[in-house]
Amino acid sequence: MPPRMSRAPDPILVIDDEADLRELLDISIRRMGHDVVLAGSLAEAREKLAQGRYSLVLTDMRLGDGLGIEIVRQLSAAPERIPVAVITAYGSADNAVEALKAGAFDYIAKPVSLEQLRSLVLNALGRQQRDSTDAEATAAEQAADRAAALLPGHSAAMQEVRRSLSRLARSMAPVVISGESGSGKERAARAIHATSGRAAHPFIAVNCGAIPENLMESEFFGHVKGAFTGADGERGGFFQAANGGTLLLDEVADLPLPMQVKLLRALQERRVRKIGASREDAVDVRVMCASHKDLAAMVAAGQFRQDLYYRLNVLALRMPTLRERGEDIPVLARAILDHLAVRYGDPRPKRLSPAALQRLVAYPFPGNVRELENLLERAYAFAESEEIELADLGPLDAGAERAGMMHAPAPAMAPTNYYAPWGAAG
Repeated sequence: MPPRMSRAPDPILVIDDEADLRELLDISIRRMGHDVVLAGSLAEAREKLAQGRYSLVLTDMRLGDGLGIEIVRQLSAAPERIPVAVITAYGSADNAVEALKAGAFDYIAKPVSLEQLRSLVLNALGRQQRDSTDAEATAAEQAADRAAALLPGHSAAMQEVRRSLSRLARSMAPVVISGESGSGKERAARAIHATSGRAAHPFIAVNCGAIPENLMESEFFGHVKGAFTGADGERGGFFQAANGGTLLLDEVADLPLPMQVKLLRALQERRVRKIGASREDAVDVRVMCASHKDLAAMVAAGQFRQDLYYRLNVLALRMPTLRERGEDIPVLARAILDHLAVRYGDPRPKRLSPAALQRLVAYPFPGNVRELENLLERAYAFAESEEIELADLGPLDAGAERAGMMHAPAPAMAPTNYYAPWGAAG
């Protein structure tokens, strides 16, 4: 049987009514090795879309005969799911947010940075360029496997979460992940990153509540040598460390208001300035946020900036409590015990006795998955045989068992633990 030939990638459609910018984008994208089709108006763009196939559509937001967001809505509703990105005027963050909510894959601001343009094209085409439908199916299966490994469970609530993950992974828009402490918010962020076009780049998780306020700007944006007492050398911050990948701001509600202003500007301009530096550096970072607090209520109370909230809350995901997915406890317990066996070097993981498992399934877990992890780690250490018995679980929270709906406070974090740990449930 002859080998299957790879189909050449479809061209990129660029829509802009400024001839100079069209020419710049045409030259820049062709230098990346991609064919380009140009359109100077909304009407011409619709003609081009009706006549051919495209791997990416890049459109200005304001055209002479209409708005680019009309193209965004048209393509978002189409079954082909062609990635569409928008070009916005300098400082037009509201337009960018509107486009992302309408289904845009990403955006780039004028004046166009060629570095950011290259990153945008690579991220978009990384999902589109496949040799065959078989390869697409294999990639989708691998992505689903990665998500299931990070977020195990067969309950209806977790199946809905995993369905949402695939949609969230296709976009580069910010995501706010809500849910009680310990419900798995960081794991959800990792799963989105692992199934996105940024999977090969860094995932940096930062605990915003653990950073001293006087160090925040330096930790987020970096500093140059001599910028302040103790700055013995140049150092990048979280944004530089996550460049090309994803930055998770865990407990974002704990950011002080002055830092919220600086964060908003970095998100809008996609540029950061190290403390003491004379110039800004472009960064390509997808930002996700996690919080067990109600950010909308904090905005109403004046405790969280409204403009930052709307900039972050483009896409949303709610993680269910463990009480809502009690049927997942056996699957979660098995995965946790397997992980502990690797950590302890045991050739065979310990298993729960039927009585111990029954007790766990009946318990409401006010601390959610994190409480289950801590409880099983303690039981694993105390168990004297390969089977964890009821007595090895120790005393559970009797008050929680009676109430069934208690909310446990978030555990205290050491002030130097800026990065959230890998195993944290979130």
